[in-house]
Amino acid sequence: MSKTDFVMYSTHWCGYCKRLKAMLNADGITFTEIDLEQDPDAAAIVERVNNGNQTVPTLVFSDGEAMTNPSVAKVKEKLSALAAS
Repeated sequence: MSKTDFVMYSTHWCGYCKRLKAMLNADGITFTEIDLEQDPDAAAIVERVNNGNQTVPTLVFSDGEAMTNPSVAKVKEKLSALAAS
């Protein structure tokens, strides 16, 4: 993973996930997507960073920081900070 990569944990039925994915794609921001319902290990990661809840979308960045349902602006801010470090 490069410094600007992140993983989006989502589900296929999540409206917030669909909206965020569309906005990221429109801005040309690439990411890896993992569906919680297809990957039990991913569900455990999401629960760990969300106080036991399977809240999506959850993004985990290359530095280990997680964001739950962030705005595109917050994602861009984090990616810029990672690129600068």
